[in-house]
Amino acid sequence: MTNLDTEADVETPQATVATSLWSDAWKQFKRNKLALVGLGFIILVLLTAIFADLIAPYSITERDSGRFREGPSADHWFGTDIIGRDLFSRVVYGARVSMKIGLAATTIALTVGVIVGAIAGYIGGFVESAIMRFIDVFLSIPYIILAIAIATVFGRSENAIIIVLGFTGWLGVARIVRASFLQLKKQEYVEAAHALGFGTVRIMFRHILPNALQPIIVYGTIAIGSTILSEAALSFLGVGPQDPTPAWGLMVSQGRADLANAPHLLFFPAMAIALTVTAFVFVGDGLRDALDPKLKDR
Repeated sequence: MTNLDTEADVETPQATVATSLWSDAWKQFKRNKLALVGLGFIILVLLTAIFADLIAPYSITERDSGRFREGPSADHWFGTDIIGRDLFSRVVYGARVSMKIGLAATTIALTVGVIVGAIAGYIGGFVESAIMRFIDVFLSIPYIILAIAIATVFGRSENAIIIVLGFTGWLGVARIVRASFLQLKKQEYVEAAHALGFGTVRIMFRHILPNALQPIIVYGTIAIGSTILSEAALSFLGVGPQDPTPAWGLMVSQGRADLANAPHLLFFPAMAIALTVTAFVFVGDGLRDALDPKLKDR
């Protein structure tokens, strides 16, 4: 029997098991009503972000002269802001900003975290100790303070915020991946891959990583919502995207000054943030339950 035949024997059962696992996970996920509601809302926000140009009746900078801080009306469904811009249009375009930052920054964080965590968990020894001490040092610094400090250096554009949140969000991912690799590298299929002479990188990312995806997927889903919230916090504190970029956090910051006279300025962007983050939490919880073998038959 050739090495290719042996490799097929090793990997084919894993593929079959993986297919069955995801099929069962989807069935379990559908039983969670809150998770389905969250998924539906996320799809709605994504569609809103994609088709914002068609949905928004006004541009993000168009002003209605003389109509400042007006409440919701037939012309302006969410009212107008402090300089007469349509708030509904800005909230709609804000979905594009938040989803872009949330998805892109989380992708960066997951990529860096998976690579670093896999190296630490698989290689072990001094390399693992050095990486984990580095992570512990940065985790000891409050996340938002670290993000603000880096954002001050890199700038306040959308791309700068993506880089800031991406390269400060990988720490937790790395710890999760490292823990999974420490456990999985002792499994028999890894020993079989070693016996067949496969390289370290191949074993790490083709044999071990697919079996460590469950916690990564759950963490990543919730992390998107957390990243959106972090972007809103940075915008609220004045170190996120700047006007006229329709960032939800920036709109909340601008609306807090007129809370008594024009509460709609704060209410609508704040609700957009709260509902989107909650939706990702619901989906993350649903995925965690669906992918947990202990809850499979419940």
